[in-house]
Amino acid sequence: MSLSTGEEQAWKILADLNPEDVSKRAEVAFDKGPCHYVLRSFGLDILVFPTEKKIRNNSPTGEILLNKLSYFSKISILCYLNSAKDILPTGKLEKPEDLSAGQIYLKGSHILPLDEIAKKYGDDIKGFLKRGKELGGEPLGYGDASLRLFPFSRIPVTLLLWKSDDEYPPRADLLFDSTCKLHLPEDIVWSTAMMSVLMML
Repeated sequence: MSLSTGEEQAWKILADLNPEDVSKRAEVAFDKGPCHYVLRSFGLDILVFPTEKKIRNNSPTGEILLNKLSYFSKISILCYLNSAKDILPTGKLEKPEDLSAGQIYLKGSHILPLDEIAKKYGDDIKGFLKRGKELGGEPLGYGDASLRLFPFSRIPVTLLLWKSDDEYPPRADLLFDSTCKLHLPEDIVWSTAMMSVLMML
């Protein structure tokens, strides 16, 4: 599945899948009446209705995720439900550019706006950690500050932040768990990363 395949095909695939299988693979719940999946994303319960082809969460944060960032979020959510595997994260972290399609992160519109993270939070570590907590993230011990976000339960995304000093400007990096490419096609991994960075801004 790629971004170019489109939502319509993703909905068709999801409608034909066994809900019990999806629930186990993707670590989501399924409610039989009305039929919908409950997917945890950035600390939110996202409701996915295959028959209605609707994705819902009415909270302010959910509005950002599903409306403002719909280009990234909707196809990522559908692809995650369709292709996630029953495989736990390893904790081994990888840079985006180290993936087989890593070159997409290095040019044009595919470059992750990590400089915006650095600019916004380089002198505001508390704000960085506060926003991460609002998104259901966990603080980690890397850099001057770091977070593990969960756009999807099986696909943690780690954000690292370094404050500015006398020699260097602030800097932010993003790392994936090594299993990310087992769950999603790499263009959807990119979309998930973009979604994660933009939710912090």
